[in-house]
Amino acid sequence: MEVTPEVLRNVSAISEVPEDQLQWLIDQSTLRTIPAGSFVFSRGDTIDQLFVLLEGTYEIKVERNGHYKQIAIIRKNEISGALPFSRATTSLGYGEAIEDSLLITLPKSAFKEMASEHFELTEALVHVMTSRTREFAKRNVQEEKMMALGKLSAGLAHELNNPASAMARSAVALKDHLGHVPEKFKRIISIQASSQEIDSINEILFEKLNRPEQNNMGLLERTEKEDELEAWLEEHGVENAYVLTETFLDFCMDVKHIEKIHAVTNPTSFPTAIEWIENVLTTEKMVGEIQEAAERISALVSSVKSYTHMDSAPERNAVDIRVGIKSTLTMLNHKLKRKGIEVEKYFEESLPEPKMMVSEMNQVWTNLIDNAIDAMDDRGKLLIKVHRDGAFVKTEIIDNGKGIPEANLNTIFDPFFTTKAIGEGTGMGLEVVQRIVQQHKGEIKVSSRPGETNFTVCLPID
Repeated sequence: MEVTPEVLRNVSAISEVPEDQLQWLIDQSTLRTIPAGSFVFSRGDTIDQLFVLLEGTYEIKVERNGHYKQIAIIRKNEISGALPFSRATTSLGYGEAIEDSLLITLPKSAFKEMASEHFELTEALVHVMTSRTREFAKRNVQEEKMMALGKLSAGLAHELNNPASAMARSAVALKDHLGHVPEKFKRIISIQASSQEIDSINEILFEKLNRPEQNNMGLLERTEKEDELEAWLEEHGVENAYVLTETFLDFCMDVKHIEKIHAVTNPTSFPTAIEWIENVLTTEKMVGEIQEAAERISALVSSVKSYTHMDSAPERNAVDIRVGIKSTLTMLNHKLKRKGIEVEKYFEESLPEPKMMVSEMNQVWTNLIDNAIDAMDDRGKLLIKVHRDGAFVKTEIIDNGKGIPEANLNTIFDPFFTTKAIGEGTGMGLEVVQRIVQQHKGEIKVSSRPGETNFTVCLPID
């Protein structure tokens, strides 16, 4: 195929460029044929050539978690590769021909001459670069949001699964337990008990139900009390005493408490009475477990609503920063627990409330806290401070991870810069964080050394 200025006029991006400049582009370029399945470029290659695809198609893909993900398709009469004034230096992905392709390549070394002598061609290619950067940034910001949403969704599913499973187990156990109530009720009404005995038993029982003691017994102490209580019950005619002791100890009822019940009942009715009391306590415990699980789910839903600020209009409101940070910690609790990370919070009381877009600022807290978790080894320590500093509310998120190399501190907020492995980050998280903070007329700084990395966000009060 002979490449002429007329052929290049089919490339819409440079169709209006003067013919002599198109001819210069042809003269300085090399014609390449790329068979289907071959690479136009590979990951790690220096970005030092401009590509004009004249025939065929190739895809640009990146490796994520051992799999390839397509991020762009370059079609016939499109321009890619190096462009004037672009800062891209190294390819992060692969360009693989989907079908036999033909392209011309202009070396980056020719850009200086092009910029000084071929204005219209340079202008057209710069326009390609700005459009490509805008689209690429938009796509990656969206991908960063989707990655964050995926992490939060996985964490929320994990956190909801535990109380939901607990509710299901307790409901099944409660149904089975209530199936034995008629038989136990038959035995309880068959005993001859006076009104005074019944009132005394009820008084002891409801005292435990209405004012439950905090169960702080250690394993060794509990085991000793269970053995002691089991032996005492057997001595006083209670069958299957080992089945009853666990429930009594859950409500902190040891031998001295059971002795009170024995003292107000006759020896014949005592075993049946003690069995009935255990039955009531077991029912109470199962209902309590269901209630606790339901409250946990309700708290998680409230945290999600607070995190997303779904009940509010999308405008700036005066908000307590601490609420958003607490909700974010709830959303990321699964990661904190998995790595055994200790969280310390120092929140100043009576903080002023800056006006902010709450859902956007929660994205800031998510990125910073999630990055801190990733930076720490197991059993790490995360410190979060929120306090007033003059006309600002200052939030510090400090981890005791390995730290950020000094050489990277000046580029940590640059788009697409990341120290994470392929597939673990897009390099847009901190850029998004900085942009959101700046939109709120605030400032974000970072300092780091081994064992202490501190991201500080300052938001103006007014």
